[in-house]
Amino acid sequence: MPMTVPAHPHLGDSNPSIGEYLIRRLQDYGIADVFGIPGDYVLSFYTLLEKSELNAIGCTREDCAGFAADAYARVKGMGALCVTYCVGGLSVCNSIAGAYAEKSPVVMITGSPGLRERIHNPLLHHMVRNFRTQYDVFEKLCIAGAELNDPNTAFREIDRVLASCKRYSRPVYLEIPRDMVHVRPGQNPVYEHLEVVSDTRALAEAVEEAAKRIENAKQPVLLLGVEIHRFSLRDQVLKLAEEAGLPMAATMLGKGVVAETHPQYMGLYEGALGEPEVTRYVEESDCVVMLGTFMTDINLGIYTAELDHSDCIYATSEELRIRHHHYHDVRLDDFIAGLAERKPRPKQQLPPAPTDWNKQPFVLQPEEKMTISRMIDRLDEQLVDDTIVIADIGDSLFSSTELTTRGHTEFISPAYYTSMGFAVPATLGASTASPEARVVAIVGDGAFQMTGMELSNLVARKIPAIIIVLNNGGYGTERLLHPGEYKFNDIHTWNYHKLPEVLGGGTGYEVFTEGEFDTALNTAWDDRSGPSILHVHLSPTDSSRALDRLGAKMQQTVVGG
Repeated sequence: MPMTVPAHPHLGDSNPSIGEYLIRRLQDYGIADVFGIPGDYVLSFYTLLEKSELNAIGCTREDCAGFAADAYARVKGMGALCVTYCVGGLSVCNSIAGAYAEKSPVVMITGSPGLRERIHNPLLHHMVRNFRTQYDVFEKLCIAGAELNDPNTAFREIDRVLASCKRYSRPVYLEIPRDMVHVRPGQNPVYEHLEVVSDTRALAEAVEEAAKRIENAKQPVLLLGVEIHRFSLRDQVLKLAEEAGLPMAATMLGKGVVAETHPQYMGLYEGALGEPEVTRYVEESDCVVMLGTFMTDINLGIYTAELDHSDCIYATSEELRIRHHHYHDVRLDDFIAGLAERKPRPKQQLPPAPTDWNKQPFVLQPEEKMTISRMIDRLDEQLVDDTIVIADIGDSLFSSTELTTRGHTEFISPAYYTSMGFAVPATLGASTASPEARVVAIVGDGAFQMTGMELSNLVARKIPAIIIVLNNGGYGTERLLHPGEYKFNDIHTWNYHKLPEVLGGGTGYEVFTEGEFDTALNTAWDDRSGPSILHVHLSPTDSSRALDRLGAKMQQTVVGG
């Protein structure tokens, strides 16, 4: 949520260079690590990073650095990466686009040719079209940006851009010409203490209208989205839910915003992907209070959800709408806090919500071939409060929605932008942000082949993450959504469990049966010496319960259409 920009507590009267100032301001926002790949146009800044308290983490590819910084930001509150000009910067476009789409506050730092080098417009290496090309591209992918080419404004521009990153929880762009890194502006830094406050009259009116809607509703429900996590609003939401006695559901992108063991939590609302009881309860509601929720096609179960927006209260960091009334300049945190303080309680008893679920204990069948649903059921028993689960795209994500987040368990996935190849580099970022957490990544074989070599950094840093590779020989979700004998959905199989031998560290396990998975998971869980990779063989036709529900619903739609 918009908040006061942190001031540096110990800068004093020093006169830092532009590069030094940026490093200090990154630290002010809690950033301790920067991901990236060095290159000639950014080597001067990397030299400063090396000398600073920040930890520079080299990645195998620029897009991997972007995914790592994204996951780091989701865990720690803000992340950063640093790459060279164009060949590095343009390689990270996809990662930054995903961070923008899913509201992840990442600072994209890049070097560029020095200002003195640009005289007479020479054809310098890495340049595309003109010196402004990369800036123009990232202007479309970031909430704010600046080229630090003027010593008189550089400090203020850094403050402005970083403040925007925090305020909007979206990526920002900072470009430093290499001959500006060590320039000292000759003045004391000026910090912009920006605080955006709500319009008190609009806030009061919105809270009152929303409260009356809740009080008069027959079946009100809270639908929680990803912004509850991004802006640390979990406690406020729980206070509201408990004061009002309202059942809660979450969207797929918002999975884990509250502990799923809470007695008022129903489960994920995701159209045909979700449990029918939860879907029915939400869609029959005459007052859906959507907090921090983006109604994307994935959150809507590929448009199989049936919500009547005239019955919705829609509140995000960017918009507040109650039915057809729009309120401006109302902060999401103030709105939630105001509702909780107002203590709206429905005037009539609510229909029973499906919150009293209990999973059946998992009974191991050691000789049975492994399936994705049985794997998820077994993994669910292993999760503890400090576990971070990272799910890649496809059935890695759909199946993982059935995992139970407990306590402070994090669930991270690019569930809106849906970029394959997120999970393994994200494991590096999340593990760096929270070294004490147990990180488990679930990734399909197709996604792993895109970015899986970032496992090299997990090996080098002896990070005890667990990578579960689901090997069904291709793109399983596409096979289900577009049935037929199509070779383009098949991929060449690797011996994923042997990669530790190639990379010089970690442990690999090959899994065909439930018993082998149980043994591998237990052994990997107790192993803190480095990463473990579990190569799980699945049938090409195997799919999770969630994906089966989606496929059945979409086939009905096609037949009925």
